Amino acid sequence: MKLSSIIFSVLLAAPFSSLHAQKGHEGHNHAPAVEIPAADITGNSPWKGKNVAFLGDSMTDPNNKSTESHYWKYLETLVGLNPHVYARSGYQWDGIYKKAEEMRQDRGDDIDAIIIWAGTNDYNHNKPIGAFFTEKLDSVNVNGSVQVRKHRSLAMNDTTFCGNINRVMSYLKHNYPDKQIIIMTPIHRGYAKFSSKNVQPDENYANAWGLYVDSYIDALRDAASVWAVPLIDLYSESGLYPLEENHDRYFHDSPTDRLHPNANGHYRIARVIQGHLQSIPPSF
Repeated sequence: MKLSSIIFSVLLAAPFSSLHAQKGHEGHNHAPAVEIPAADITGNSPWKGKNVAFLGDSMTDPNNKSTESHYWKYLETLVGLNPHVYARSGYQWDGIYKKAEEMRQDRGDDIDAIIIWAGTNDYNHNKPIGAFFTEKLDSVNVNGSVQVRKHRSLAMNDTTFCGNINRVMSYLKHNYPDKQIIIMTPIHRGYAKFSSKNVQPDENYANAWGLYVDSYIDALRDAASVWAVPLIDLYSESGLYPLEENHDRYFHDSPTDRLHPNANGHYRIARVIQGHLQSIPPSF
C-alpha cells in the first residue's frame, strides 16, 4: 500500500470531536462546529500564514447555512492558512470564471494558492460535458520534412463543462504562473428537496443527457492532468456517502438535504484536504 493511502486511511479512521450530532425537529442534524483537538493540528505547516483563495459553489459559500463551520474555516486552524472565499451557491464552472475575476480584482497578486471545488451543479443543471480539445489536420515541419498530422487545440467556450474548465484554468495559469492551483472533485450526491420546484434526485439518477455525476468527476480528474495541477479527489477520498442512512450524521437534514455536509461532514473533508496539503507546496 502506498504511504499516501495509509495516511488517508488513518485520517478517515481517526475519531472526530463532536461527531454525534443531536437530532432536532424535522430530522435536522444540529451539529455544532467541531472543537479541533490539538493533536489534529499540523505543526510547522508549509501553509501557515499563506493567503489561499477558495473558489466554489454552496459547499464553499459562507452564506450557505447547512454548517456552522465550513472546511476552509477548519483549515485555518488545522494548517494555519488565511482563507479568502469567492463562492456562490448554485454556481457552475462558468460562475467560477466570474469568481476568479472577482478574486483578481480584489487581491491582485496577493494570493499564494487557489483551490477550486465545483462541478456538481454542472451535472445537476445538465451542462454538456464536451471535450478539452478540438482536432484538425495541419501541416508541420518534422525534421525538415513537411507532414500532415492531427493537431489539437484547447476548447475555450462557455457552453460545455470542459470548455468552462479550460477558460478558468487558462485565466488562472496566465495571471498566477507561480501560484499553486488545486482542483477538488465534488463529494457524492444525496437527495435534496429545497422547495416543491427545487427537487434534486440523488446520484443514482442520470441527468437530462443520460450522464451520471461520475462522468463529470472523471472530466475533473482529466482536467488536473491537462492543466498540470494537483487533484484532491473528495469523491473518492472524503469517505462521505450520503446514500447510506448511517451517514446522516455528516449531512444537514436527512429527509430534505443529504447534499450539503454539516459541521461534522466539513471537518472530515478538511482533514482529508489537510493530509494532501502536507505534500503540496503553496507556491513556487
